[in-house]
Amino acid sequence: MRALLVINPAATTTSARTRDVLIHALASEMKLEAVTTEYRGHAKDLGRRAAESSDIDLVVALGGDGTVNEVVNGLLHNGPSPELPEFAVVPGGSTNVFARALGLPNDAVESTGVILDALRENRSRTVSLGLASGVAGSIDEGVPERWFTFCAGFGFDAGVVGRVEQQRERGKRSTHALYLRQVARQFFGEPHRRHGQITLERPGAEPVEDLVLSIVCNTSPYTYLGNRPLYASPEASFEAALDVLALTKMTTPSATRYATQLLTSTPDRGPHGKHAVSLHDLTDFTLHSKAPLPFQMDGDHLGLRTSVAFTGVRRALRVIV
Repeated sequence: MRALLVINPAATTTSARTRDVLIHALASEMKLEAVTTEYRGHAKDLGRRAAESSDIDLVVALGGDGTVNEVVNGLLHNGPSPELPEFAVVPGGSTNVFARALGLPNDAVESTGVILDALRENRSRTVSLGLASGVAGSIDEGVPERWFTFCAGFGFDAGVVGRVEQQRERGKRSTHALYLRQVARQFFGEPHRRHGQITLERPGAEPVEDLVLSIVCNTSPYTYLGNRPLYASPEASFEAALDVLALTKMTTPSATRYATQLLTSTPDRGPHGKHAVSLHDLTDFTLHSKAPLPFQMDGDHLGLRTSVAFTGVRRALRVIV
């Protein structure tokens, strides 16, 4: 087997020594080319190169969810195909939602062992992915399509992601305390939390209007707080299309209630109530906003948007697990 290992040297939970150990372990089982990323978008370029190559059987991403997202977008540059290389993830970031949702250990060395066992036993699964694009006739019409592996957010949660990124660019460490502080700052600075700006439109159904936030889930959990999984849409899975959790109001009492529900959520029950909207297994829908709002995919802040079209694509990528 010929494999390409894409390494993010800035991955927060792996050291140079750990990476050397992982490279040695993988190279003992396959013909391995290891490439360290050097710029933003490099992992995507490497994924595309692998997809267009005729002699790469497996692509392994060593890094966090951002690295995974880039590699996946490179692999799927021309869309899903059974001819594409298989994909594997060695978690090296601070949260590693995609890897953990696949059932992999949240440890790079242990995950490498699982992947090697899966290769020997020919174990894999084909997972669904989400695809977001610009909306025809909107000012975002020309925005390129982009795949996401576990979630996207339009509105409040994307604003939190943007604030966290700003803090990390200033040298702050990515900790759970940092996220919680930015949640509070986003809440008190959110101008639209009482009167939502977002409308969800889908074929064959009435629009859902006045949404303050909208979280689009491709799997469950939605994310993790330390070792605690948070289930925004418990029914979401890699076998279905996309789920949505949206809120129509975020006053202090309602925000406290829904935040508590999220923190205590389970695989059987997520946030619920008068101002919560939960939709399951949506293949195609669009989110429109009356004002530009923050947008994120797989924890990567992508700036402001007014409209986003979503597609849930079943059986999009074959993953070694």
